[in-house]
Amino acid sequence: MEKISKLAQQREPFLFVLSYDLSKIFAQPLNRLDKDILFKIGNNRNYQKKRIDKSYYLHKSPISFQKYQKSLERVLEEIRCGNTYLLNLTFRTAIQSDLSLKEIFTYARAKYKLYFKDKFICFSPEKFIEIKGNTIYTYPMKGTIEASIPNAKEIILSNQKEMAEHVMIVDLMRNDLGRVARDIKVTKFRYIDKIKAGTKELLQVSSEIKATLPTTWKDNLGEILSQLLPAGSITGTPKKSTVDIISNIENYDRGFYTGVFGIFDGADLYSAVMIRFIEKEKNQLYYKSGGGITIDSNPMSEYQELIDKIYLPF
Repeated sequence: MEKISKLAQQREPFLFVLSYDLSKIFAQPLNRLDKDILFKIGNNRNYQKKRIDKSYYLHKSPISFQKYQKSLERVLEEIRCGNTYLLNLTFRTAIQSDLSLKEIFTYARAKYKLYFKDKFICFSPEKFIEIKGNTIYTYPMKGTIEASIPNAKEIILSNQKEMAEHVMIVDLMRNDLGRVARDIKVTKFRYIDKIKAGTKELLQVSSEIKATLPTTWKDNLGEILSQLLPAGSITGTPKKSTVDIISNIENYDRGFYTGVFGIFDGADLYSAVMIRFIEKEKNQLYYKSGGGITIDSNPMSEYQELIDKIYLPF
């Protein structure tokens, strides 16, 4: 994180990639970026986009519902004990495809994309933070529904479970911003984005929160990121106890999944949460996915959401 602050102090444009628990940190100037790292962040990219022009297959081998339900019940017990109110429970799913990681990355359509050394890719719809001038913005995303469902927008916005989950994350992110900034305001509450999810389209619900940073924020960028991570939308609330529960219940290492990546362009910063994530391990591909659990969660619905989030956005 000291390297991140140093590069920002020098106004050196760079890419950063941070793992979920900050145990792995990568930062490199854009003009010396390794050739086996490709990215798209907003209008910034370092590769030529392509449309898929061939057939492909994707086969999923998810955890059984029985195993999922067992972990979910442990989360619900923690909620009943008051140790968490919202927890983002995730699993990794073995997948098979005739496409390589690099091909999936190149063909995928998403606002934020990263290909990292043939180890993992993500094609994320979720911003983390943006810093423009001395204003910091964050965009917590909670709530998903298939766009093809009649009255989908009205259904997702009126769903009480989804509303409660979203309110908790917005409140958490307001508190997180309060650690590094002042004058915190929710400027957009529960707006809808449409994203491509394989053969489906999804509606996803986000909010926009902004605050004012000290004018010296570039001198302490690494510390600011440390204060904000891990992202509240992929942990839960209260954050500290929820992170501890996640480490006890999830039976795998998240690694870079649900971490963040972004660029500092010499003046401003843009970043995204690393969801919609595929990792290669000994030539086996794993897709990591999950969803937010509250006291009102339906086990089968949550399990189906886990599976539905395993897709290729071509």
